[in-house]
Amino acid sequence: MTAIEQLTFGLRTESTAGYAETIERVKAALKEQGFGVLTEIDVKATLKAKIGEDVAPYIILGACNPPLAHRAIAANPEVGMLLPCNVVVRETPGGGVVVEAMDPVAAMGIVQDEAVKAVAQEARDRIAKALEAL
Repeated sequence: MTAIEQLTFGLRTESTAGYAETIERVKAALKEQGFGVLTEIDVKATLKAKIGEDVAPYIILGACNPPLAHRAIAANPEVGMLLPCNVVVRETPGGGVVVEAMDPVAAMGIVQDEAVKAVAQEARDRIAKALEAL
């Protein structure tokens, strides 16, 4: 099991695998927890193409668990502004790989709805399990 660090609004772990392999592991671990990846934003490629900046490998995966998303949106349609759950895989200056995921409890803490809070907690638990599996 991988150690998970609680951040102000997210969860973090380090990967022992390389960057590309970590991305595949993250996708597989998320899938095991019922999440699909809806979007992939290659920040490195985008910044290079748009502003000529060369940064370390960095990708944002937009992860969604459809049953949880449905429950949250049914409870409060405005919750869609907080979806999907973003997961970042990035290379550190020392060549390591870090995985960081939005903490749904922190993100949805602004929504004053007990049903949404329950969904956020379940989503957080599932994301933490995915990160622990890396």
